[in-house]
Amino acid sequence: MKLTEIDALRAYARMMNTLDTSHIEPLLEDDFRYSSQWMFGEISSKQEFLDYLKPMLVSIKQSGSRVYAEIAVVQAWGHNECVVTAEGEKTNLIATVFAHVKGEKIRRIDMCNVPSPSETMRTGEYPS
Repeated sequence: MKLTEIDALRAYARMMNTLDTSHIEPLLEDDFRYSSQWMFGEISSKQEFLDYLKPMLVSIKQSGSRVYAEIAVVQAWGHNECVVTAEGEKTNLIATVFAHVKGEKIRRIDMCNVPSPSETMRTGEYPS
């Protein structure tokens, strides 16, 4: 079965809302790429991404802070859908996240501040 972009976005949002990488791990290509406008360079493999993300999610969990990941709609970078993330409260928007899929796997995820999450049409869907 072909993985759709919205399926990939829901898996990413589910991972962030539950702080559990098992929701996305099996969907990542081995040569998966991750970029963020807040970090230099690009993560260039599934394992490197998981090694980067798992300690971050543990830290968030231990801090008692809350992360929200919501499905949203925006026309940008050749996409129609995205995830917007927030920290602490659902209104404290942080980033816009886009997913690229190929076949049955997620090829890359890009975390951006352009377009701003406040420029998206939020759906109220928080996959968990």
